[in-house]
Amino acid sequence: MQYTRRLYPIGIQTFSEIRNKAFLYIDKTEYIHRLVHADSKYIFLSRPRRFGKSLLTSTLEAYFQGWKDLFKGLTMELLETEWTEYPVLRFDMSLGKHMEKEQLERYLSSQLEQMEHKYGILTESPDANIRLTNLIRRAYEQTGRQVVVLIDEYDAPL
Repeated sequence: MQYTRRLYPIGIQTFSEIRNKAFLYIDKTEYIHRLVHADSKYIFLSRPRRFGKSLLTSTLEAYFQGWKDLFKGLTMELLETEWTEYPVLRFDMSLGKHMEKEQLERYLSSQLEQMEHKYGILTESPDANIRLTNLIRRAYEQTGRQVVVLIDEYDAPL
């Protein structure tokens, strides 16, 4: 048996980068498949620091966007039969550390604005809750598919 030597993806938290550059990846896609096909509407994953939450979020994003090629050679390739593309709203709160309330609201507003632009939404509302609700509604209306909301580093602002 011949082994291919691969580099460890130290500091790399993006699934596509790890897969495209052939870094070592420990296949956990069977667990992702089980998680995604469970009967839960909402899933909250809490893990210790440096436990791979950002990589998991990135992997989920790739899966829900239907990037089948990234899963070649992994268990997910064998398990998944449909590869449906869903609208994904991914929020990265990692830069929200050490911010005052007003700064954090602007940071969140900036992320919402980028996603709203993608779905053709022009908004005057300063309320992030209303904007998120409208964004989910519009993404669903435009695609006819359930919307996936991923929040990475949810605890950074805390």
